[in-house]
Amino acid sequence: MGIFSRFTDIVNSNINAILDKAEDPEKMVRLIIQEMEDTLVEVRSASAKTLANKKEISTQINKLQNEALNWKAKAELAISKDREDLARAALQEKKKCDDHANILVKELGLVDEQITKLQSEVGQLQDKLADAKTRQKAIILRQNTVSSRLEVKKTLDSTKVDAAMGRFEQYERKIDDLESMVDAYDLGKKTLADEFAELEAGQDIDDELAALKKKVQSKSTAAKK
Repeated sequence: MGIFSRFTDIVNSNINAILDKAEDPEKMVRLIIQEMEDTLVEVRSASAKTLANKKEISTQINKLQNEALNWKAKAELAISKDREDLARAALQEKKKCDDHANILVKELGLVDEQITKLQSEVGQLQDKLADAKTRQKAIILRQNTVSSRLEVKKTLDSTKVDAAMGRFEQYERKIDDLESMVDAYDLGKKTLADEFAELEAGQDIDDELAALKKKVQSKSTAAKK
């Protein structure tokens, strides 16, 4: 059994309510669209048959109206020839044609009403179908997005990430240890730049010491005078 039992069920359906109750909304919306498309084919087929029926009825009405005109002409001819009996018979045949044509005219009116109704139903069904297809795209997009987010959450919550970060920190500690070892090798060793710096520092002290001695001697000499 389908989701919808008849056309009015589709037109009056609340797609949101149907999808809310569905365990698999994406699958459900596919089924809804499929049934709508099948129903649309059926309605269009019924419309085609109704239009063909209208054409056939119109043809019969035209034929009966022409026959009625023909019998009227014969009745007039019979009267002109003083054949009232034939004129009466011709008018009786004309009445039969008129009566039959009137019945078909009424039937044609009903067919026109059916066609108008079918056209309205096709329009409503097409609107519902377009709405369902729009919702289908939105549902698929949301489902894909949620699935991607779920995969990311699972990855972030897994022990794999923690293990990877642990290994990363372990590598950092190893690099720190290697740098410390390099610094330890250089500890206590003087570079050429270091030795020249010491010489320059010693020269500055010698110059300052000589200047200080000269100043003291100058004061002593001045005091003796």
